[in-house]
Amino acid sequence: MSTKDDSFLAAITTRQRAADRALHNGDAEPRLALWSRSDPVTVFGARMSACGWSELEPVFREVASWFSDSAEFDFEVIASGASGDLAYTVGYEHNRVKVSGESRTYTLRVTHVYRREKGEWRIVHRHADVPPAGDEDPLGPRSSLPVHGKSSP
Repeated sequence: MSTKDDSFLAAITTRQRAADRALHNGDAEPRLALWSRSDPVTVFGARMSACGWSELEPVFREVASWFSDSAEFDFEVIASGASGDLAYTVGYEHNRVKVSGESRTYTLRVTHVYRREKGEWRIVHRHADVPPAGDEDPLGPRSSLPVHGKSSP
C-alpha cells in the first residue's frame, strides 16, 4: 500500500469504525457527521437505499433506530485506494448486536466511496449486502423491521 493510501486509511477508518459502532447502539449522529452534505450522495443498503442528502439523513436515522446493545462491531478493510480527491474502501462489517430487540450476529460486504472536501475525507456512497454464502437476511425477516424509506428489493 502506498503512503497516500496509508494516510487516507488513517484519516478515515478509525472515525468510521467509531461512527458505525455508535450507529449499532442507536446513535446516527457520528455516521451522519462523516457524510458529505454535497450531492451526489448515495446509499444502496442491505435494507434501504437513498439518493441525495434529503433522503439519506432520514434513512440513517431509521436504520439506527433498529439497533441497540452492540456487543461487537468491526470493519475489516480488504482493499482501499486513494487518488486525488477520491478514495474507496472494500471490506466486511462484522456485527453482534440487537436488531429490533433480538440478538443477531452477521456480516455484510461493504463498499464506500469518499470525496475529500476542504481537506477532510467525507463518505459519498455506501453499498452493503449479504455475502453470497449467506442465505438468511442477517437483520431478520423483513416484516420485523418498520421501513419508512425506500426499501431494497
